[in-house]
Amino acid sequence: MLYRRLGKTGLQISALSFGAWVTFGKQVGRAQARDLLALAHDRGVNFFDNAEVYNKGVAEQVMGDVLADLRFPRDSYCVSSKVFFGSAENPLPTQRGLSRKHVIEACQQALQRLRVDYLDLYFCHRPDPDTPIEETVAAMDTLIRQGKVLYWGTSEWPAEAIHEAHRIARENHLYAPVVEQPQYNLLHRERVEQEYAPLYEAYGMGTTIWSPLASGLLSGKYNDGIPADSRLAQPGYEWLREDVLGKGDERLGKVRALQLIAAELGVPLTQLAIAWCLLNPHVSTVMLGASRVEQLEQNLGALEVLPRLDVAVVERIQRAIQTT
Repeated sequence: MLYRRLGKTGLQISALSFGAWVTFGKQVGRAQARDLLALAHDRGVNFFDNAEVYNKGVAEQVMGDVLADLRFPRDSYCVSSKVFFGSAENPLPTQRGLSRKHVIEACQQALQRLRVDYLDLYFCHRPDPDTPIEETVAAMDTLIRQGKVLYWGTSEWPAEAIHEAHRIARENHLYAPVVEQPQYNLLHRERVEQEYAPLYEAYGMGTTIWSPLASGLLSGKYNDGIPADSRLAQPGYEWLREDVLGKGDERLGKVRALQLIAAELGVPLTQLAIAWCLLNPHVSTVMLGASRVEQLEQNLGALEVLPRLDVAVVERIQRAIQTT
């Protein structure tokens, strides 16, 4: 396994990590989750990502039960949660958002579900227009000083809001966010590469990126329709299906062009796409989301492809996603 610092912090996390979005508690039950986490940890993965909203808290419960069952040394892995959407079926105003009340209560609930004493990383899952950033920064600072959270970050916040959070933290001697969790892949690049560029220089922000395969589009499995066992076929994810496949045939054309490059290298497109993400020095870790051991095993193989992405290959990839 390759390890990278989380931005300018001293925390070393595995370049490939494992997330529970969509899968845990839906496609993946406790027995499958146990096999997946055991394989990941055995291969050196030391970061497991989760959120209060994932299957309304069930994903955290499944992960917590499995982590307790496997008895990994607590100092051998990092675990995260994210706060904003709430875990209730129909959350009341106090059960969602980034108010001091919900941030602190959601943290306690996540600790209980994950069966840990502290969260290594705690993310504000989206910006909250109804809560002053000052209030959220102060709440995160409180949790860190209480020892319930070690580092906090944001997820899909606009760069302007992250700048504001840092200003508030600096002026009030509070803990600032050290990491952002954005979507990043061959088909979705602008925010990480352009909008967030000043954040890396100014604050040393790290990134834990999600959807390196564009929700499976970059695996090639949607080229001829939607497989029944895929995440896009799951009830309740119609919005994701529209986001991934509702943009015409242009993206599928790019996927097919990338498949040709992967075939010439003799590697699966999934490994090529994941390895490409790791070429970005500001990517601290690429979060993998697998529902089968075989799938996770293949995705972890992306590390073996990384050294093969020389200048010539990268240029071919760039042309494929720009001109197709």
